[in-house]
Amino acid sequence: MPALKSARAPRSDSRLSDLLDAAAALFAQRGYAATSMRDIALAVKMLPGSVYYHFASKEELLVAVYEAGVGELEAAVRAGVAPGDAPWQQLESACRAHLETVLRNSDYAQVLIRVHPEDVPDAAERLRGLRAGYEDIFRTLVAALPLPAGTDRRTLRLMLLGALNWARVWFDPEGRQSPRALAAKFISFLKEAQHA
Repeated sequence: MPALKSARAPRSDSRLSDLLDAAAALFAQRGYAATSMRDIALAVKMLPGSVYYHFASKEELLVAVYEAGVGELEAAVRAGVAPGDAPWQQLESACRAHLETVLRNSDYAQVLIRVHPEDVPDAAERLRGLRAGYEDIFRTLVAALPLPAGTDRRTLRLMLLGALNWARVWFDPEGRQSPRALAAKFISFLKEAQHA
């Protein structure tokens, strides 16, 4: 499917940030399908038609929210990974940064987890591209691990990201485990499993 072409570029003004924040919050809480452009407009006290001055469609708005969410996660992970660290330490640092971002209730990160590309056929290709760009960081980190020959690194990466994203369902912010401790424990389990 060809990439969507925007009928108009998003306008740059002070309302754009509010609009993106409101869309991210509503998409994270309700999901994409259950959120209308009218809902988003009301959340920022705009007339429903005014949203279309910024974005040609709800799909375009979702893509902008996805871009912001990927940017947020990517910046956190890149800042958290020290280039000189050993491969396992780099992966643990990336996991910690991902968990810290997802578990601090970032609406943008929640949209990446909650809204799947298949849910929005008209923007699916672009959403998959954004997700793949972020996953490339983990692809590189997993590729550098000293694992036994024949290890299915692709499946390991996908399962790792799935486990990190699922943590938002069961994580207790009042509990004893911090994102840092969870990342360390998860990497410890992976390292132990390769010697089992």
